[in-house]
Amino acid sequence: MTFKYNNPSHSKKVVSAVLAGMMALSAGGAAMAAESTETGQGQTAAITNTAAPTGLFSDIKVGYWAEKHVYKLAYQGILLGNNGLFRPGDAVTQQEAVTMAIRFMNQEGQLNTDTAAALPTNMEVGNYFKPYVALALQLGLIDKTEESTVDVSKTSWGQKPASREWITKLLIRSLDKDAEAKAQNNQSTGFADNASISESGKGYVNLAVSLDLAKGVEGNKFNPTGSVTRAQLATFFSRGESLTDTTYPNTSTGYVTGLKDGQITLVVDGKAVNFAVNSSTPYFTKDSETRASATDVKLYTKVMVVGSAGGASYVEVVDATPQVESVEGTFARSLSGNKIGIFVGENYETYSYDEGTAFIDQNGNAIKLSDITADSVIEVQRETFSADKKTVAIRVKSGIVNKSDNGVVAEVSTSGKTIKLVNAAGATEQFAYNDNLLITYQNRIMSVADLKAGSAVKYTVKDSVLQTITLSQGVEQSVRGTLVEIGGNQSTLTFKREGGSLEAKLLTEKPEVIINGIQDATLNDLITDATNGDQVELSLNADDQVTRIQVIGRQMEPMNGVTVVSYNSKTKVLTVLDNNKKPFVFTLDEKTKLDYNSTKPTLAGLESILNDGRKLDLTYVGTRALSVKVIYKYEGTINNIDTSGRKISLLSGNQTITVPYTTLPTVEIYNKSGASLGDLKIGDKVTVTLGANQDVVQKVALNTVAQFEVVALEANSRIRVKSDLLTSQFYVDQAVLTGESGQTITPSQLTAGNLINVTFEGATPKAVQVLKRTLAEVTAVDASSVTLKQFNGQTETVPVSGAVKVVKSGSTLTSLTSLTVGDRVEMTKDTDNSTRFRVLTVMSKQFWSYDGVGNQILVKRETAADTNYRFALGSSVFVHQGDNTLSVQSLRDNDNIVLYLLNNVILEIQKQ
Repeated sequence: MTFKYNNPSHSKKVVSAVLAGMMALSAGGAAMAAESTETGQGQTAAITNTAAPTGLFSDIKVGYWAEKHVYKLAYQGILLGNNGLFRPGDAVTQQEAVTMAIRFMNQEGQLNTDTAAALPTNMEVGNYFKPYVALALQLGLIDKTEESTVDVSKTSWGQKPASREWITKLLIRSLDKDAEAKAQNNQSTGFADNASISESGKGYVNLAVSLDLAKGVEGNKFNPTGSVTRAQLATFFSRGESLTDTTYPNTSTGYVTGLKDGQITLVVDGKAVNFAVNSSTPYFTKDSETRASATDVKLYTKVMVVGSAGGASYVEVVDATPQVESVEGTFARSLSGNKIGIFVGENYETYSYDEGTAFIDQNGNAIKLSDITADSVIEVQRETFSADKKTVAIRVKSGIVNKSDNGVVAEVSTSGKTIKLVNAAGATEQFAYNDNLLITYQNRIMSVADLKAGSAVKYTVKDSVLQTITLSQGVEQSVRGTLVEIGGNQSTLTFKREGGSLEAKLLTEKPEVIINGIQDATLNDLITDATNGDQVELSLNADDQVTRIQVIGRQMEPMNGVTVVSYNSKTKVLTVLDNNKKPFVFTLDEKTKLDYNSTKPTLAGLESILNDGRKLDLTYVGTRALSVKVIYKYEGTINNIDTSGRKISLLSGNQTITVPYTTLPTVEIYNKSGASLGDLKIGDKVTVTLGANQDVVQKVALNTVAQFEVVALEANSRIRVKSDLLTSQFYVDQAVLTGESGQTITPSQLTAGNLINVTFEGATPKAVQVLKRTLAEVTAVDASSVTLKQFNGQTETVPVSGAVKVVKSGSTLTSLTSLTVGDRVEMTKDTDNSTRFRVLTVMSKQFWSYDGVGNQILVKRETAADTNYRFALGSSVFVHQGDNTLSVQSLRDNDNIVLYLLNNVILEIQKQ
């Protein structure tokens, strides 16, 4: 493999970049190409006879993680293959690494074949590599004394695989930071395998980490003896190019001024250069390792092209931000000499244009200058990468449009009251609409909600506002009405539309059925009746078939506290008396919802307890029982506890229920053992469970809400949680689980770190709500809102209404103004649904060391008696200095740091 450079200067920045790439091994690594091949004598010889490939290396497939870097260097002529192979996974030898470093630093001009004879006797290398190793010794990139102790009994010095620690030394010395590294040799690296790093290597690792160039591998290890592959080292050099001014004969970096089929035009050093491209041209972007597409190359962005003879072999987007500036004004008129006049505020200005200037209307369509009318608001865009600042585009931002056209709906924004359409010419247009917009389909008036993306339409526009839209074909739409009948084979549906007319619709094969409170509802769960059927909203597809049925109202009647008179298991007829002793007769069927103190209720199981005197709650339509619930418990708030009369009164809904007890009932309260009636008070929400005969209280369970942080999800839907550093566990398989937005979730969707509110019935979880948890810095606050800067740098202003709690310095305050700019806070909901801000505790300390095994840091003691010097780190602790994110390992002994803690766990470390 051959490297070519034109810049003779020693580039420290380049080597720094190489080190940065090298130390990213934990993230998947980086790269090098075949530098040598074995000869019959066991020595290595440089590959100089194989040209860079015109296509892919046979062992580098499309999508290979280092493809981008290997082929950029190959097309630049920096590396060559070996008989069409790259051998990306082969370990790099020490003689290869030294040679690569010398060439990448462009120091080949200093090679002297005479000095090669002066190599130490133990540093046996291939003849080709001798001048490179001799120069490396001369430049101090490798240390003769250190290398004299290397074990070469199994392989020669040159053939020895280069280790991560050895490469680190080589590159740190290339940065001319040898003395600085040695000064840190007496400090622990903080890695779990610190003992495996040589004493002479610790300083180099420490320095690499402090420069934010080094990162560990899995398990917080550095793996000092691990090898570096050819693919990894090639990536280091490729990434280093962005930090050097070294130029290559076939590499051009400039700004895109033209994009045509088969051609890219760049302005390079003030001159336009054309490059041919085709379907096999590889495209990449600076910040991604995977291939991009030709569409990712935009006008006026910074791009690097590698190629020769006007052909692009490799294209990389270096900066995707278009280099243009904009001036907005009111168009006055066109002038002679290819100029236009506009008013910018009260100032009259002129701008030149040429044949390359694009004229665009407000919908992005190409127009002519003559199409722009006076007083139109326009935007003049000029490139900023040349002294001429040529006008690249003149865009109409607002103007008057009157037209009729055919097209297709692209997007409907009801909030902004705009509709985007693709017209008959294929151009995209956007127009405003108002409440006077008339939308029709086959003489039927439709609504904006009926417009769907892809709908074919004819439309008219007046004064830039949509006036009419006529649908050319059926579209998805929604209708409402009363459900009358589901066909016998469940293929049709009859409903009474709002307004009174009966209509029949075909059903799709498996229409979606949505009924609040019924999970995975089916057609069998719907109530059909000419007068009391479900009120539904039907979703119809373009073929007028029902795809979705959502119940929006039910006419069913409740009847609570009825007493069973009789039940006939053959006819399924149930006779009951209401509270006024009036008899009613209902029929049960397979659709009747059942509830009788069983996790899996069945009709057969219910029938066995429908004896005379049994009390029930039920709902019905006509004589059809929709639900039957055997009363085995009451839910409500305690109204009275009469210990002398041995009875408990509850306020349940709008009625008072009094239930006696003979023996003291069991009282169940979460996290309290041995609870009794004395632990309950008026107003408590409770669930009272009755005995088998429904006549006495058996158990009273207090309904409470507690907040936890999920620690782990264990087997069989059991979760481990903590609250104020106390850990507990419980099962959530019978609970209703909801996510941050109120959506239904499963236990497996809970993750460690989730903050949850758990509603308990006694000791049994009945509901689990995942809470949104925001960790941020307060940057502004008033009585009704707070502005937060999150750890990811995003800033948002949060309006806060209703109850507020600010937990600060051990006190709970009820006003947002209790917060102070600069406070670090955790914002979430409390158990009573109030918005809660917990202000993090602040400590200023001096860093001592990092314990990767225990995931904690140690700080300098303030006194000999100080025992508060060890702190646990949160799972996603934010470490930074200003706006620069750091790693915990980058902190050094005696660094001044500010800690922000919640429950004595560090959530943020700010380096001073």
